[in-house]
Amino acid sequence: MNSIQSKPTVEAPLYISTDDELEIFEAAYFGGLPIMLQGPTGCGKTRFVEHMAHRLGVPLFTISCHEDMTASDLLGRYVLTDGSTEWVDGPLTRAVREGGICYLDEIVEARQDATVAIHSLTDHRRELYLERRGGEKLCAADGFGLVVSYNPGYQSVLKDLKMSTRQRMVAIELGFPGPEVEERILIGSGINPEAASALVRLGVAIRRTSQSGLREVASTRTLISAGKLMIKGLSFKSASLAAIAGPLTDDVELRAGLLALINAYDPSI
Repeated sequence: MNSIQSKPTVEAPLYISTDDELEIFEAAYFGGLPIMLQGPTGCGKTRFVEHMAHRLGVPLFTISCHEDMTASDLLGRYVLTDGSTEWVDGPLTRAVREGGICYLDEIVEARQDATVAIHSLTDHRRELYLERRGGEKLCAADGFGLVVSYNPGYQSVLKDLKMSTRQRMVAIELGFPGPEVEERILIGSGINPEAASALVRLGVAIRRTSQSGLREVASTRTLISAGKLMIKGLSFKSASLAAIAGPLTDDVELRAGLLALINAYDPSI
């Protein structure tokens, strides 16, 4: 099970708001309403949740959903310890008991029985049922919040949130920030302004070619990765090929097109 618990740090994770998403998140959180984040891969959904957990001063339980994840991975299970069995809470149960944000990243990747487990937390009841604990019922502690995210670009008949689930949540749509904001994000990540400007212009150009056969485009996350490689001494071209073009496609023709764009925006040429 891939889950991470984090506590608020002294310095807030960098996140620059582009609309009213901070206000919507806070209103939903304090209103006891679950939140659904929608947006493309690498646009900052996870960083946004980390920023909000810090802003609100609550622990964050992050769960990366996948097709093998079961309800037990969320709720907990009995484990054998020194010859006897004892119950160990899963991350969702801990968040409910202790108070904190439980973040289910890419929820549509989870199995159906796992998503069913959250239903009683997404309405007025805000309760969690642990059938394996004899039907124990937990009322959400103060400070509990449920956040899920997914990439609408991966929607299909088999992988999509049921309408009954979606209608229980407050939706926040996130996208790639504008060039000025994206440059500030890269500079805030330690990348020098010249490199940040060139990488952002490259990213915008790749996004404009999204109809060329690429399943994904250059995300803010990949631009940051390229910039960090440059900090370690790689050239713009090498860093962009490794962190941007390489992960996007294996197709020879598409890679050649990306290389042409990289050369066009290389500040050293």
